Amino acid sequence: MSYTTTNPYTGELLKTFPDATDAEIVEAIEEADRAFRSWRKTSLAERAEIMQKAADLLRQDLESYAELLTLEMGKLASEAKAEVELSADIFEYYAQKAEQLLAPEKLQVANLTEGEAVLFHEPLGVLLAVEPWNFPYYQVARIIAPQLSAGNTVLLKHAGIVPQCAAACEKLMLDAGLPEGAFQNLYATHSQTELIINHPLVRGVALTGSEAAGSVIASLAGKALKKSTLELGGADAFVVLADADLDKTVEWAVFGRHWNGGQVCVSSKRMIVDDTIFDEFLERYTAGVADLRAGDPSDPATTLAPLSSRGAADDLEKLIRQAVEHGAKATEVGPKVPEQGAFVQPTILTDIGEDNPARYWELFGPVSMLFRAKDEEDAVRIANDSPFGLGGSVFSANPAHGAEVAKRISTGMVFVNHPTMVKADLPFGGIRHSGYGRELLGLGIKEFVNHRLIDVVDIDAPF
Repeated sequence: MSYTTTNPYTGELLKTFPDATDAEIVEAIEEADRAFRSWRKTSLAERAEIMQKAADLLRQDLESYAELLTLEMGKLASEAKAEVELSADIFEYYAQKAEQLLAPEKLQVANLTEGEAVLFHEPLGVLLAVEPWNFPYYQVARIIAPQLSAGNTVLLKHAGIVPQCAAACEKLMLDAGLPEGAFQNLYATHSQTELIINHPLVRGVALTGSEAAGSVIASLAGKALKKSTLELGGADAFVVLADADLDKTVEWAVFGRHWNGGQVCVSSKRMIVDDTIFDEFLERYTAGVADLRAGDPSDPATTLAPLSSRGAADDLEKLIRQAVEHGAKATEVGPKVPEQGAFVQPTILTDIGEDNPARYWELFGPVSMLFRAKDEEDAVRIANDSPFGLGGSVFSANPAHGAEVAKRISTGMVFVNHPTMVKADLPFGGIRHSGYGRELLGLGIKEFVNHRLIDVVDIDAPF
């Protein structure tokens, strides 16, 4: 594969990086294992100091880190700064919480009057992290902050269009004091992923990416008997009940669908609106989308970013055409987007029939699918009629009732009166085609540890 920096706004090819050789990959794995042997023996307090230092460095040089996000994947300047801060929050969270989260647990064992049973949480070893381009720092922080805190070491295979962000992640951790080899960025090819997973010194793999990539990684890991976690796509339901406050709801709908250029696995892709307010919601939502301004992502006046690449834009436009061919109505909204850059005209899809395959797709970009629900029961049915199950939201003037409806939606995360939210102290993950496993909190830090039981039983022999 190619590791290349191409500015999504100008289309200019800025820098290329050579793929790693097989020999370099093997050497990196062996170095990561050597680092693991010593890193696992460091105290949790020592690891916490390094995590906190990483957080501090991100905040101190926030502007430079953010500029790299805008350069490589076209993120709005304001959103780029928010991603850097979120990444810092994650490092700081584990600096403060890892020792508590990994503390040995004394078990209460029935009929055991003498002795003691204790559960310890110990690192597995070298892990592979395969990460996507849409959040080049946050996605990496989400895996390395907990796993390095747990005592594992990590190899990173990042997306091909953010090579400088990948290198910046490695430098950050070295500058924070992490030992050489404990976290390494590899410009590995797709075929070398199999080499890494099959290597006997590698003990697990975490992937954030597409369904197709997840299927491949899960298959390789399963065949090699390695632990894996997958965070895949999503088609989050944005359920608007009949009593929703439309002023607030429409604002969140526009934001929830279009932040990061609509290139978010948990963006509000499927808006399911009660029939009694559907027409008014559609009118207001259309006006809100029309107010977005596409342009240079480094310009503070820009509110709609380009897609990550011209190829991604072409693929999305093809899916829009296919949805229309199957009976959907596509309405382009707002001022014409610039011809320069990887832009897609904001589009609203309606009349998406039960037999239209588009209703089951994940559209990655500024394309909204709107569904008219007969009533609350029908809204829940439509929300659950998806191969995905990552996030979702319910809007109601009665939050308690909104929470009751949220309990009926089959997904990993549901928010009431807010689009799916990402924070350092909230768990992240989904079900079905959205993957398995959880990241962040104690759930994340314990995904790649050995839960070892030591049970001292000091009772008389039975005979």
